[in-house]
Amino acid sequence: MRASPQRDWRPDYALDLRSVLAPLWHGTGDPTIRVTGTGLTWLVANTQQGVGTLALRVAGGEVRASAWGDGAQVLLDGVPRLLGADDDDTGFEPRHQLIRDLHRRMSLRLGATGRVWDQLVAAVLEQKVTGYEAHRSWRELCRRFGTPAPGPAPAGMCAAPTPDAVLGIRDWEWHKAGVDLARRKAIVHAAQVAHRLEKAVELRGRAGRDLLRKVPGIGFWTAAEIAQRAWGDPDAVSVGDFHIPGLVGYALLGRKVDDNGMLEVLAPYAPHRHRVVRYIEAGGPGKPRYGPRYAARDYRDL
Repeated sequence: MRASPQRDWRPDYALDLRSVLAPLWHGTGDPTIRVTGTGLTWLVANTQQGVGTLALRVAGGEVRASAWGDGAQVLLDGVPRLLGADDDDTGFEPRHQLIRDLHRRMSLRLGATGRVWDQLVAAVLEQKVTGYEAHRSWRELCRRFGTPAPGPAPAGMCAAPTPDAVLGIRDWEWHKAGVDLARRKAIVHAAQVAHRLEKAVELRGRAGRDLLRKVPGIGFWTAAEIAQRAWGDPDAVSVGDFHIPGLVGYALLGRKVDDNGMLEVLAPYAPHRHRVVRYIEAGGPGKPRYGPRYAARDYRDL
């Protein structure tokens, strides 16, 4: 096998690799990202040059990155951004004791993939279903219609389906993957204009999110979830999320709040509202659990 391109990069901050990559994980068995017992973190992604595999190892404060496939150089060039080097918390002022404590003791960075498509597919699949349902559909679509990982990646790793692959998926195959009509329509609509949607990374902020929302089926929640991962948007709040208002409310106010209450308590943190949510997710107290959990639905039986 031809030698893979590599790069060494030393961040000027304390890098927590697991924390910065955590938002890219889509459940147990995610075929696009894996950590092996040898200390390597593997990622597979679609890029403008094709599919690429990236392997990361951190030792002595330095990142050693290797890559394979048509997208190898794109992934290597994007390593600093992926690991939070472009994240800028200038102007961020913790206003609650919990956030002050977390800010002092945690090295939290918002990473960015620099690409919309893979994050869009995953986010749409997570619309209005349980995490179990969404992650099952993600695994099945990637494994059946995605591209196998180039290079020596662990067995079974692959990239998300490309826009062209999505447009070739038949109705019964969506059904078999557990994806209902509303979500499949949103993904298909996005696939038809996928090349235009990548401009959202250049626009960033609200302008980038507004561009994503031009696609039927992509609303405020989905656009925020994509923005958080594609360009590390520090202010993209996932309005409409089942869990996040409760997490924010109990962490900052000691009580449950709805979306409006969450936006009210986060308002003084703009333009770093999502950064506060990430601090709470990473080190906050969580929220009390009351009542039964939602049962996972299996659209394949409908």
